[in-house]
Amino acid sequence: MTSSLASDRSTSGRFPAQMQCVNPSCRAANPLGQPLCVQCDTPLVYRYLWAVGAGTETVAVGTEVGDRYLVIAPQVWLETQPATSPYLPDSLPDRALPYLKLYAQRLHLPTLYGIHEPGYPTGHPTGHPTGHLAEHLAEPMLLLENVPLDQTGKPLPTLAFSFKAAAPMRQLHWLWQLLELWAPLLEYGAASSLLLPGNICVEGWRVWLRELVDDRQSVQSPHLSDLADLWLSWAELLHPTIAPDLLQLCQQMQADSSRSTEDTSAEDGGLRAIALRLNQLLLEQLAQSTLRLTTAAATSTGPRRSHNEDACYPPPARATASGFVNAASELAGLPQLAIVCDGIGGHAGGEVASQLAVRSLQLQVQALLNEVAQQPDIMSPDVVMQQLEAIIRVVNNVIAAQNDSQGRAARQRMGTTLVMALQLPQLVKTARGDRNAHELYLAHVGDSRAYWFTASGCYLLTLDDDVAGREVRMGRDTYQQALTRADAGILIQAMGTRTADALYPNVQRFLLDAEGILMLCSDGLSDNSWIERSWKDLTHAVLDGTLSLDAAAQAWVTLADTKNGHDNTSVVLMHAQVSLDQVHLFDPSLPQPPTGAVEPLEAELSQASKALLYDEESDPTAALLEGTFTPTRPKFSLPWTTILGLLAVLLALGAIGFQLWRQTGMPNLQRPPQDTSQL
Repeated sequence: MTSSLASDRSTSGRFPAQMQCVNPSCRAANPLGQPLCVQCDTPLVYRYLWAVGAGTETVAVGTEVGDRYLVIAPQVWLETQPATSPYLPDSLPDRALPYLKLYAQRLHLPTLYGIHEPGYPTGHPTGHPTGHLAEHLAEPMLLLENVPLDQTGKPLPTLAFSFKAAAPMRQLHWLWQLLELWAPLLEYGAASSLLLPGNICVEGWRVWLRELVDDRQSVQSPHLSDLADLWLSWAELLHPTIAPDLLQLCQQMQADSSRSTEDTSAEDGGLRAIALRLNQLLLEQLAQSTLRLTTAAATSTGPRRSHNEDACYPPPARATASGFVNAASELAGLPQLAIVCDGIGGHAGGEVASQLAVRSLQLQVQALLNEVAQQPDIMSPDVVMQQLEAIIRVVNNVIAAQNDSQGRAARQRMGTTLVMALQLPQLVKTARGDRNAHELYLAHVGDSRAYWFTASGCYLLTLDDDVAGREVRMGRDTYQQALTRADAGILIQAMGTRTADALYPNVQRFLLDAEGILMLCSDGLSDNSWIERSWKDLTHAVLDGTLSLDAAAQAWVTLADTKNGHDNTSVVLMHAQVSLDQVHLFDPSLPQPPTGAVEPLEAELSQASKALLYDEESDPTAALLEGTFTPTRPKFSLPWTTILGLLAVLLALGAIGFQLWRQTGMPNLQRPPQDTSQL
């Protein structure tokens, strides 16, 4: 294998390797190590890849592969032509498919960048072998990006290396992430990836795998007992406060696996039981620290739009001569809730959908929080996620019913994207009393996004519901290639455009074990990768106290207006501080909400939108109150109160729409909305 790769280098005709400029009008070759292009001053892109295939670990450092890749360490290849699309065969090898189908797990797993076939000059336009290189054909090599390497291409430390020095809550958080990955990796035949200590790296709070290992390479199919064996090998590294409970848990994993070797349903049940116990241990450790949350929001119509179809919660602060001001009532309602909605359907529809979604979600979440406060036990993550999905479907149907009552069809139907964060204040019993469990739930529909910023990293937590993402998850293309499609950015789902049975909300749990900033935003900011380019300075300024959270939110919106400017922009920031100091769950300077308090909308609707949303006798949000979603103790169906409430809402909205149709003919007021034909 090494000799064939050396032959590839001999075809390049250039040494040492040079770095290609990504500027389309430049493409100049630059000396390696140069930060900016010598011709146009464009920042050079250094993309380090992880090469997977027989013999890749033996390729000599300094070898130039396929006229574009430079080997800088075993299995670490530097892409020297980042502006040129990597080679992909018409039919991807089977071992590449899990990387695509598991793309939604990219926070923890690498993604497929390209394929290198030894003997093929990668830059050749046809991709066919030339001359004597054909005789060196061997197994295609997978080139992976989004891998645990630092900015210089150096591998990040393994979990085994970092385990002993970690705090007990961090140790449990890492193990929890491994357990969460078990089921999806097992489904796609890659659970063995979690059984190799050298394959599991960590970056702060995050577990990150170097590559996926095919289960067919194992002597026998992996079981939970194998994962327990690995964890037991770290027994001496466990913090004493968690060691007894975790060792007992590993023994339970081994026992459950031995009983369920021939019974898949038994193993699934065992996995759920293990997950519940590990979750309890993790939350008990997280609750030993104090969580303090502060939230800020900003929004802008943008320089090219006449009306703002975005809506967010909390309402944006108002800038005054003395700084940013929030009225007492504006943050008193739900300080642990953040929402961004981006309306679809024009200012007489899109803003209605987004505002109605925000209002309705506030009511539903308040009901959920009231129920959580009455629960004697911790609700499991699965149950909470199902409750949030049910809430989103109820709100979806409120918007869909409004569409139906107004006779909206096809592209005329209004809708909205959604990204919502809820810090669920479940209480865990500790020696210091009942303490917050540090759970943050993210709900997402459409292409509004959630990011997590720390002092050292920027992490995209959501996956856009668009055609490009669908093509990757279906195993048809890599994400970079899918983005070249003309329809790549078209949404495949949004709230309100269809009934709830066609809606698939994305809900996940994120645990807060260290300081960071959560950002929710509409695509007016996230387009063109400005967040990934600009996060560091603004994040550091907030974390070191030189910039207020309100000022940071406004700075992000200003960046969007300046660099993008093609759309409305909304940003909500949630600063999470984790410490062992005196307990302050939320900012003590803020007033505490009365029971059942709901934040009124600050943004003023247009007259056309008010006519669509209200009439003099009835308010859809008031109707929604009568059927407020009532969370229940663990079960997997919608509560009867929700069903009855939804029927009440539909009847009320139907009456409203009928009156509007007879008296005003409102659908005729609609201007052509944006293209939602794919929704």
